[in-house]
Amino acid sequence: MTPDTVVFDIGGVLIDWQPHLAWADEMDTAAAHAFMDRIAFEKLNLACDAGATFAMAASQISDPDDAARLARYVERYQHTVPAKITGTWDILHTLKNAGTPVHAITNWSAETWPEGCKAHPELLEVFNTIVVSGEVGVIKPSTEIYTLLCHRADIAPERCVFIDDGLHNCIGARAAGMDAIHFTGPDALRKDLEARSLL
Repeated sequence: MTPDTVVFDIGGVLIDWQPHLAWADEMDTAAAHAFMDRIAFEKLNLACDAGATFAMAASQISDPDDAARLARYVERYQHTVPAKITGTWDILHTLKNAGTPVHAITNWSAETWPEGCKAHPELLEVFNTIVVSGEVGVIKPSTEIYTLLCHRADIAPERCVFIDDGLHNCIGARAAGMDAIHFTGPDALRKDLEARSLL
């Protein structure tokens, strides 16, 4: 079956995500990264992507100042998504204009997703179907989340090309029956889609 549908990841593919910017008004970049390392932010954020709340995550931090700082993350979230990755958006719009169905699967907290959409309202308008991990309690690269997208979009996985900046997520998509492109930049993505006759 020839793929005729494109499924996008969002963070790191369409939207630049810089979580340290949530605290840019109170600490410099080095201090923000030291704080994130100290609290194991990546692990806590992943738990929130899977359905936990940031209040739950903050409750796991022993230092009260660090816990309070993380608890403010949601209200400051829009600062962390300052810009679109414009070259990928150009590709997305080219696909849509050609009539290609476009969907999205994103590892994103149910709390921060609405804030991201406030910063970039087009996210709610451009896709046929979106699966947000924090809303469904399943994260990439679990095959379950790709299967869920196919169920919601009423499409066979073999018809989909999935794009993600995480190679592990591409492997998960392939395990679920999709083709996958590891995103390294808009120019390479354009060539990969052209090679599949999708552009």
